Amino acid sequence: MARGRSSGYEDQRELILLHAAELFAQRGYSATSMNGVAEACGLSKPALYHYFRDKYDLLVNIAENHIVRLQALVSEVAELELEPEARLRELIRRFVIEYAQAQHAHRVLIEDIKFLTEADQTRILGFERQVTREFSSTVEALWPYLGQTHLSKPTTMLLFGMINWMFTWFRPDGALSYEDMAPIVTDLFFGGAAAVRRPATVTASPASSPPSPTKANT
Repeated sequence: MARGRSSGYEDQRELILLHAAELFAQRGYSATSMNGVAEACGLSKPALYHYFRDKYDLLVNIAENHIVRLQALVSEVAELELEPEARLRELIRRFVIEYAQAQHAHRVLIEDIKFLTEADQTRILGFERQVTREFSSTVEALWPYLGQTHLSKPTTMLLFGMINWMFTWFRPDGALSYEDMAPIVTDLFFGGAAAVRRPATVTASPASSPPSPTKANT
C-alpha cells in the first residue's frame, strides 16, 4: 500500500515555489540551481526532489500557478455581475493587489517563460490570452467605439503596461501602498493625468499648490 502524503505536503510545496520564484526573479532562471533553492528553503537537495523533480518543474509550476490565480480573479469579478465601469475598476484593483503579493512569480512569468518548452508556453500563453480577452471585452463594453475601431485590445495592452511593470520601480515602503496605487492606475486609465486624485493616506507637500478644480479632480 502506497504511503500517503503528509498533511503539510502542499504547504511545503507552496513555500518552495515562493523561494524558487524569488531566486529566479533575482538571479535569473539560468543562474539559479537546485542547490540554491534547497538552501533557501532550508532543505537538503534530496528532500527538495521529493517535491519537484527538477528546476524546470519549478518553473512550470510558478508560471502556471500565477496565471491560474489571475484567471481565478477574473472569474471572481465576473461573478459579481458589475456594470462595465465598476467591473473594470475592480479588475484593476485586484490585479494590482495580486501583483504586490506575487511580484516574484509575476516577474518569472514575464521574463522566464522563454525557457519553457513550446507545448508549455502554448498552454500558459493561452491562459494569458483568456485573461486579456476578459479585460478587453470589459474595455469594449465601456467604450464601444474602441471595439468598432479595433482599438480595444491595444488599449487593454497599454493598461497592462501600467500594471505589469509596476514592480520594477514601485517601492511599497514609501509614501504610497499598492492599495493606494490601484485607484491611481484606474483614474489615470479612465481620465488621463487630470483625473488622478491624491490618496487620503498621503498629505500634500507644503510647497505644492492644489490644482484648479476646473482642470483636475482633487
